[in-house]
Amino acid sequence: MERRTLLKTGLGLAALPLLPRLAFAEDKEPVGFWYESASPENQDNLKTLLVDPFNTAHPQDDLSIDFRGSDLDKQLRIAMLSGSGPDVVYTAGPSYVASMAQAGQLLPLDDYAAKLGWSDRLLPLFTELGKYDGKLYALAKTYETLGLFYNKTLFDKNSWKAPTSIAELEALAEEMKGKGLVPFGAGNADWRPANEHYVSIILNSVAGPDNVYKALTGAIPWTDPSIVAAIDKLDEWWQKGYFGPNYFSLTGEQAFAQIATGQAGMAPTGTWNFTNIAPYFPANNAEAGFVGFPSTSGAPVYALSIGSTFSINAKSENPDGAAAVIDYVFTDKFYSAINSVWQGEWNLPLRDLSAVKLSDKVLPLYPEVMKNLSSAVGDGRYGYTTWTFLPPGTDSYLVSGMEEVWLKKITSKDYLKKLDDTFKQEKDAGKVPAIPKRT
Repeated sequence: MERRTLLKTGLGLAALPLLPRLAFAEDKEPVGFWYESASPENQDNLKTLLVDPFNTAHPQDDLSIDFRGSDLDKQLRIAMLSGSGPDVVYTAGPSYVASMAQAGQLLPLDDYAAKLGWSDRLLPLFTELGKYDGKLYALAKTYETLGLFYNKTLFDKNSWKAPTSIAELEALAEEMKGKGLVPFGAGNADWRPANEHYVSIILNSVAGPDNVYKALTGAIPWTDPSIVAAIDKLDEWWQKGYFGPNYFSLTGEQAFAQIATGQAGMAPTGTWNFTNIAPYFPANNAEAGFVGFPSTSGAPVYALSIGSTFSINAKSENPDGAAAVIDYVFTDKFYSAINSVWQGEWNLPLRDLSAVKLSDKVLPLYPEVMKNLSSAVGDGRYGYTTWTFLPPGTDSYLVSGMEEVWLKKITSKDYLKKLDDTFKQEKDAGKVPAIPKRT
């Protein structure tokens, strides 16, 4: 929806978000923002670090955040279909953006990006990933990677070293089993798509990023032998018991806590779990470690994930206000403030982190890993996570179908055949997210 006549001639006065626009106090315009789950502490952090300072700096707008919990995606889809919903659209990743953009539910952001300098502030890859049919529709709120968390204290006690190859990883897992430990702290009781964390890891570490890229772009099918070998390897780890006996009954947080207690040795998972280090490791007198997940070639692979994105509702009555909120978020000041109290969920894709200042209470491991990830992305040394780069139907089947492989209901080849068929249908329908060329 056009906002009066303001956007008909450009961006209105939102092009200068740090300067007050001409507005009277009684003319405050609401800016709705639906968010997912957040602890009471982090809800307070968003109010203190985003809502209150934004509203102070933009007296003509009234930002409010509505916490919708785990049903956010479903509620958002229903609202957008009916022509309503929040001004700031918060999605679970590019695959959601592609379908919404195709349906005309999102406002193109190209003019805002040009006027507000977003392309200068963000890593170029992430503006490319937010495009659909040549136009920019989304910016990444956080980017993440998959790797290997481990209990450094436990490792030191047993004279173990973090694995640097698949062979070392498997040898270590077998030694852990021999000591009665679960090699991989993992569970999907609260989030079934956790299955694809491991699929993404194995695709990049065994098939390799180049082959995953070829499959995503249709240059090779998902039934390619390199990909079959990767899924076979993941199934082998499952059958050997690396994931333990309680995968389907443990939540992700419970599984991660087992790393801190020493019940499990390693956690192949994402950097979002930095938020779970403080609640569990100090209480167990343990120190956390993290390394890039090893590959068959030995070099770690940083599989790139966009955990969530920001867009603007095409039906918004205050798109300038929504753009101003997004602009406020992508600053050194906000990055520093939010990451000082809430690590793992707000790793904004800023091009330059030199001006970022984190609290001295932040675990030094976190900024170290984030800087390594930023360098890997900037240098083109990254892989692909399935939830970021697959279209929604293909991604949904990838999650459920992997369980069928683990439970011996289908073979890896049959699984990948159906995955490939689903992908081709969605690719033909234009639902595949943007896949930037590898550098």
